[in-house]
Amino acid sequence: MKIATFNINDVNKRLTNLLDWLRRARPDIACLQELKATDAGFPIAAIEKAGYGAVWRGQRSWNGVAILARGSEPVLTRTELPGDPDDTQSRYIEAAVSGVLIATLYAPNGNPQPGPKFKYKLTWMKRLLAHAAELYPLDAPVVLAGDFNIVPTDADIYPSKSYAKNALVQPEPRALFRRLLDQGWIDAIRTVHPDAPIYTFWDYKRNRWTRDAGLRIDHLLLNAKAAKRLVDAGVDREVRGHEGASDHAPAWIVLRDAPATRRKPVSRAREQAKPKSLKSTQRAAPPTRRPLLVIDGDSFAHRSYHALPKTIMRRGDRPAGAILGFANMLLRLYREGQPRAVLVAWDTLDAPTYRHEQLPVYQSGREFDDAVIEQLEALPEFVAACGFQNAKAAGFEADDFLAAAAAKEEKRGGTVLVASGDRDTFQLASDRTTILYPVRAGEMARIGPSEVRARYGVNPAQVPDFIALRGDPSDKVPGAPGVGATGAATLLQRYGSLEAALKAGRFPAMAESLRLFRSIATMDKKAPLPSLRNQTPTWDKAAALAKEWQLNQLARRLEELAEHN
Repeated sequence: MKIATFNINDVNKRLTNLLDWLRRARPDIACLQELKATDAGFPIAAIEKAGYGAVWRGQRSWNGVAILARGSEPVLTRTELPGDPDDTQSRYIEAAVSGVLIATLYAPNGNPQPGPKFKYKLTWMKRLLAHAAELYPLDAPVVLAGDFNIVPTDADIYPSKSYAKNALVQPEPRALFRRLLDQGWIDAIRTVHPDAPIYTFWDYKRNRWTRDAGLRIDHLLLNAKAAKRLVDAGVDREVRGHEGASDHAPAWIVLRDAPATRRKPVSRAREQAKPKSLKSTQRAAPPTRRPLLVIDGDSFAHRSYHALPKTIMRRGDRPAGAILGFANMLLRLYREGQPRAVLVAWDTLDAPTYRHEQLPVYQSGREFDDAVIEQLEALPEFVAACGFQNAKAAGFEADDFLAAAAAKEEKRGGTVLVASGDRDTFQLASDRTTILYPVRAGEMARIGPSEVRARYGVNPAQVPDFIALRGDPSDKVPGAPGVGATGAATLLQRYGSLEAALKAGRFPAMAESLRLFRSIATMDKKAPLPSLRNQTPTWDKAAALAKEWQLNQLARRLEELAEHN
């Protein structure tokens, strides 16, 4: 994951520069400062066309901060630095992107000093210190990125006396920066380049760019969780030399991907995904009929719970990370898919299915936090408030409702989008049903029959046979000893089906067990479904519910959708 910070110094004036850099550098996350644009004036259309989702907080004439995410929507968690409710300057924004909490800041310059602006600078930095102390110990990677307007040491500025009275180099702000590092934050650029002269800012005056008379004031600070994943860091200094450039250059880091989790929403998917993304294929000719969108609710709720900070709360100091992440995912899927109707399927955690009864070890040993269970109970209310349908019943898993809905929609001649992080759903892929499978950086891969064949070497209809032979450790389905993925595909290519292989004399001692494993891996298309008639979203009701839960940013987003509905 590549994360960059860039003081763009007027996002509209330098939009061409920004888009050129995004196209060349391809950061997964880009933090922008000094937008000099109102909220309404932020060029979101051009940024989305470049493949980035965004959250931002603008301000007329000066200030303004934004977070861009390639191929996904950042989940907004905060729009101001806490500690002073009367501070109206747009200098701070926070969002979660692909499991990383990003805080983007544009610290006060403080000049001239001494004076009220310098006093504000010091007060603002002390507020940042207090908030950073709360962010640092979070059980997630956290990155503080932005224009700190502090030169940490004399090694971070060209040899000069001309800045001696400048607020950027004064002892007080330097001491506050050191106090940040004393909390444990890692200065990524200096960690990777401990001795090199590296600058991020060259003033327009006095030929400072051509003389390389620079300063390092743009920083990326990492908590311990993020620091463990640090691979590289640097500055795209050539950007400063382009025509019409900002007086800053982008600074960036690269974090290695997080290790795969074994939790339920993603545990069945271990192989690397290499299909085309949803966004890259969306420009194909649209279908003649709007699709049915079917969503594995548990899959995306669990993903959101583990991706977002546990500090996100709703009314009553109750957890809301899974709710907020799921809601953002739902709105994105609806916007990109434009479905005729939406069905969200849920597991029933307190009632066993025939799978558990026939194979007692099935999914054994799984434990879920109380916080995620509580949010799973609340999410169907949000889905219903949006005007969409829920499907949940004792004895059935979410997968079964996905299969039943896809079969019913195909029978009536429609097309289906099945969104799930569970690769068992690949058995549903057909010329009318496409699986939307989440991959890195929030992108959704489109999985059809050809992608299943390329990945597994079998057809979608053979996926349950494949799982039975290969096994599924996450579900505690043993499979055939010593077969593995390659062996399972080879057997199915030779015999066509598990049953044919058994009739040919393969695995005589465990034939009945393998048949049971296949039954467990097969989604039940007879699961009971609610009405799947065309729907009109009720964004206003969803906004009211979000307001009741005190998820105000989500409520405002839903209100905007309601206005344009």
